[in-house]
Amino acid sequence: MDLVIIPAGVPRKPGMTRDDLFNINAGIVRTLCEGIAKCCPNAIVNLISNPVNSTVPIAAEVFKKAGTYNPNRLLGVTTLDVVRANTFVAEVLGLDPREVNVPVVGGHAGVTILPLLSQVKPPCSFTSEEIKSLTDRIQNGGTEVVEAKAGAGSATLSMAYAAAKFADACLRGMRGDADIVECSFVASQVTELPFFATKVKLGRGGVEEIFPLGPLNEFESCSNQIRMCAYLGCPLLFPSSYIIP
Repeated sequence: MDLVIIPAGVPRKPGMTRDDLFNINAGIVRTLCEGIAKCCPNAIVNLISNPVNSTVPIAAEVFKKAGTYNPNRLLGVTTLDVVRANTFVAEVLGLDPREVNVPVVGGHAGVTILPLLSQVKPPCSFTSEEIKSLTDRIQNGGTEVVEAKAGAGSATLSMAYAAAKFADACLRGMRGDADIVECSFVASQVTELPFFATKVKLGRGGVEEIFPLGPLNEFESCSNQIRMCAYLGCPLLFPSSYIIP
């Protein structure tokens, strides 16, 4: 088996954050990754189960314990953040979302989600209010869906689309297609944090290249990034003690 996709876990309900899912979904991910380590240790793993900021580090610890860890083959799926960013920015610009590309970096929960609106393609500019409004809506898009469904679950069709889109990108990279670039939450040295979502180039072995953040505007480089890094750096989100007593 060359590619494993893990969407397993319970969905969010109103009032829950992705972190509230930790105690349930972390155990599910741990068990599945133990199976992967035994049955298909060389597979590329797409991890969707929330909270991705926590489940990816957990998966890494499981694979390390089993002696099968390859950071290039473990990818947290954050594509839904990009899909939402492209959609919301396209609405403001009056464009088709398929014509818009917004890099989204950081993590996959709340303030850790940082859309780089200064790097939107096609190039454009936004007012300070538009930047704040768009960033807030992208960060809270998942919560908006959970509340709208009133307890009936979280994002389903949009998540399925995002998962399929990212899996297709991985498969094209594995086939040897050139220049396959997506955002993903991976082991990284882009920042001081051990895991970080940024643009990555996908290839036959998974992650072939991790791109730097690039030029950031004042909003992206100051308060938002400070809060995001503080949150991503919380010990809870990198729980090696959860795997190894």
